[in-house]
Amino acid sequence: MSQCMSSLNPPKNLINPEISIKEPSFPSIFTFKTRPRFQKLTTISASVKSSQNQDHPPLSLDSLISSSRKDELFGSIKSSLSNCLSETNLHLTVPGLKSKTRGKVRDIYDSGDYLVLVTTDRQSAFDRILASIPFKGQVLNETSLWWFDKTRHITSNAVVSSPDKNVTIAKKCSVFPVEFVVRGYVTGSTDTSLWTVYKKGVRNYCGNVLPDGLVKSQKLPENILTPTTKAADHDVPVTPDEIVKRGLMTQADYDEASRKALSLFEYGQGIALEHGLILVDTKYEFGKANDGSVVLIDEVHTPDSSRYWIANSYDERFQNGLEPENVDKEFLRLWFKDHCNPYEDEVLPDAPADLVCELAWRYIFLYETITKSKFELPLMEGPIHDRISQNVARALASLQ
Repeated sequence: MSQCMSSLNPPKNLINPEISIKEPSFPSIFTFKTRPRFQKLTTISASVKSSQNQDHPPLSLDSLISSSRKDELFGSIKSSLSNCLSETNLHLTVPGLKSKTRGKVRDIYDSGDYLVLVTTDRQSAFDRILASIPFKGQVLNETSLWWFDKTRHITSNAVVSSPDKNVTIAKKCSVFPVEFVVRGYVTGSTDTSLWTVYKKGVRNYCGNVLPDGLVKSQKLPENILTPTTKAADHDVPVTPDEIVKRGLMTQADYDEASRKALSLFEYGQGIALEHGLILVDTKYEFGKANDGSVVLIDEVHTPDSSRYWIANSYDERFQNGLEPENVDKEFLRLWFKDHCNPYEDEVLPDAPADLVCELAWRYIFLYETITKSKFELPLMEGPIHDRISQNVARALASLQ
């Protein structure tokens, strides 16, 4: 059995007003190449500003780029560059762990009845490891736990406990070999992103019929599902029909998982917007529990699995042909695409330290913005691996 934590839908016709836009340039503290500009927009999507919670001041890029909270954390981030959690070997230090599976970001250990998932600081994009980001593993783990708790009314999940800032213990289940990617906007820079395939002329993507005239960063008339499955070491887009015909999922399981994915995304968009953010796109993974139920696994709405933009400035920037202000790892993707071929180059350049620190801060900023709680820096009294080993050993002993 695989392990977790680790009727057919017809094509959708997306009706879109004819608009044109200047090709965006990328706003961040780093400089990227810009492309030729086109005609200014005349119509845009409905304003997101009115949906924001008026009891709080609008979120702005200024609060991300320069703030007292950033100043407070940046010293700790810089001093932790050489002390990231890039690798774990709990099967050598914790009794009862039978094996280790190394994922892009998570190290997964089999304890017999449960799985131990350790979220490391490894940064993945383009199906490879790009760098290690201070505190990233803790941010991802704690962000997912927050969302797992908030979405129990939509779907059950595999979480059992979290004995350490970087660790989740989960129930075993059979994992569906499909990632449920949900998109609300036309954007992206990877080979499977909606904007990448759209500008190449693709108009039927994963069962969704796309009209001509869409432009980058445009809001789709409705959220769409663009599933992928694994082929060797990269993601491959797949249609709902293909998923069932290839035996990746039964029709009933696919229907349930797709409904849950779209509901999770809609709920996540609402929460994000309340806090001044746009949840642009994300991916979900599901598994089948021993009782036959479809459960949510892996991670939820993290800056690794999701793209976030600042809502307050979206309409104006979109109308003026500017890239939305983002709070995710997209600027890291763009840096690598600007300095190498991340899909084909055997050796990649090292990411600059200031870029790595900026990304660490953005991950913490996003966690604090969404959860409205203060990120707690881990105590650095001893080796991180020793702390995790001790906490996991105690937790597994208590579950016996």
